[in-house]
Amino acid sequence: MNLSLLRLSSKSLWREHPLWNWLGLLPFFAFILFFLLVPSLNLFSGAFVNRSGAFTLENLAVFANPNVIKAYLTSLQVSLITALMGGVFGFFVAYAVTIGNAPRWMRNVILTFSGLAANFGGVPLAFAFIATLGRTGFITALLKGICFSNVAGEAVCPFNPYDYGFSLYSLSGLVLAYTYFQFPLMVLTITPALEGLRKEWREASANLGASEWQYWRDIALPVLTPSLLGATLLLFGNAFGAYATAQALTGGSIPLVTIFIGQQIRGDVLGNPHEGYALALGMVVIMALTIVAYTALQKQSSRWMKS
Repeated sequence: MNLSLLRLSSKSLWREHPLWNWLGLLPFFAFILFFLLVPSLNLFSGAFVNRSGAFTLENLAVFANPNVIKAYLTSLQVSLITALMGGVFGFFVAYAVTIGNAPRWMRNVILTFSGLAANFGGVPLAFAFIATLGRTGFITALLKGICFSNVAGEAVCPFNPYDYGFSLYSLSGLVLAYTYFQFPLMVLTITPALEGLRKEWREASANLGASEWQYWRDIALPVLTPSLLGATLLLFGNAFGAYATAQALTGGSIPLVTIFIGQQIRGDVLGNPHEGYALALGMVVIMALTIVAYTALQKQSSRWMKS
């Protein structure tokens, strides 16, 4: 009897041991090790060795290449524009389904769509936009078919976007495609912050005679500012690291740093994989700064919400 009790107590003690609680995290740590840490270490080491494996700093000279500088500037431009566009659009959509008077069913539909659209990218997204807004896309064909007769009896079709300089395969088309998955990410990111605005704050400001504009200017926006900036930084990093959508949509005709890295690592036309590692190292530095700023802003936001 005492022996069985001893066995039961030993089993319960083992299950209550702190190491047992970490057992379920072993697959996660293994994934982080083999798919994040090891590739990152390989990237860092590859940026500082030559083809023979000897240490060198020559790979960093790739940053003096004007084409590389242009690629970084273009990537930063696309990331900034889509982060701002997606951030503003996503904020108003999130406002409509949280604080606004949108029906509850619409909130569920929009949040479900945002969860799907935020992860819909790459080749499928590029194909969807080509089939929709390409030169032979169905919306383009629909707009081309809207024609009128002028005074001379000639047919005028004024709604063809390609007649006004628009092209899906240009920088503006790429920005449009990126915005598709940027604003749903903003909706998912900023919705909890909007839900964290307490009703007591609005009621107190109204009781004190403040208008709706004064409430947003003096209370809501200062509280939301860290969350808004953090979400915008998240969108910036999301666009800066995108590759497949741009490659599939433009065929690499737009100089983006991710496309340059892919060309170097694949060894296209005198490509040097180690220079590709150096370019990726520059991206990692920018992404790391983005993550650090995002984390700091999230801490500031959570401090506001807990107060």
